[in-house]
Amino acid sequence: MDPVSQLASAGTFRALKEPLAFLRALELLFAIFAFATCGGYSGGLRLSVDCVNKTESNLSIDIAFAYPFRLHQVTFEVPTCEGKERQKLALVGDSSSSAEFFVTVAVFAFLYSLAATVVYIFFQNKYRENNRGPLIDFIVTVVFSFLWLVGSSAWAKGLSDVKAATDPKEVLLLMSACKQPYNKCLAVHSPVMSSLNTSVVFGFLNFILWAGNIWFVFKETGWHSSGQRYLSDPMEKHSSSYNQGGYNQESYGSSGGYSQQASLGPSSDEFGQQPSGPTSFNNQI
Repeated sequence: MDPVSQLASAGTFRALKEPLAFLRALELLFAIFAFATCGGYSGGLRLSVDCVNKTESNLSIDIAFAYPFRLHQVTFEVPTCEGKERQKLALVGDSSSSAEFFVTVAVFAFLYSLAATVVYIFFQNKYRENNRGPLIDFIVTVVFSFLWLVGSSAWAKGLSDVKAATDPKEVLLLMSACKQPYNKCLAVHSPVMSSLNTSVVFGFLNFILWAGNIWFVFKETGWHSSGQRYLSDPMEKHSSSYNQGGYNQESYGSSGGYSQQASLGPSSDEFGQQPSGPTSFNNQI
């Protein structure tokens, strides 16, 4: 039997039932969806320019673009409706920095989640035998939470710029032929952005997962255990002082009761000796 089968048969995969490992597995899957929906995107739009002179018209102008969305490098040719002359244009904008940053964060988050999940499943004892592993895990989790927030926010802004730059109405305004009222310029179909919208959603979902996992990773560190001991020591001191105070009150109560009984003894004797006065007086009479 190979080592993996032995570990599986020994119940090592029970670690996935714990929140720490379960969330890491979800982070791994969501990171795949994030960089796949963004990094694998390719789309386009189609326009038509119908000139007065039909021979100069072009009813199928295809404009394709893809990740990393360097739109200023996407060029296309359109008719000018002034003879056979053609106009070369390019889309406006460059969202490559935000898109590439988002995909880079997703790829590295996937790699770290994969490595951490393997450690949780197969090397859990070594992970918990000292504080070094949990501390590194905690710091990396905090850093990736911040990166997911920044990357998702930047890519959301970049995506809005991509939508604006690839809007057929905005592209038609770039064409000189469409500025003439006697030419007909139409948008045949617009680009489909559903996968890019999904990538932004998965980006913020990854941020929520990583931020929520900070607490479970923190519980594995020595900082959490030392904080627990710091909180428990005052409680123990308070309870011990309370018990000592109760014992003193009991001893005081018992001694006080004893002294009261002792003081009551002589008073009762003196009270019993009081009739001797009148008795001796009667005898004298």
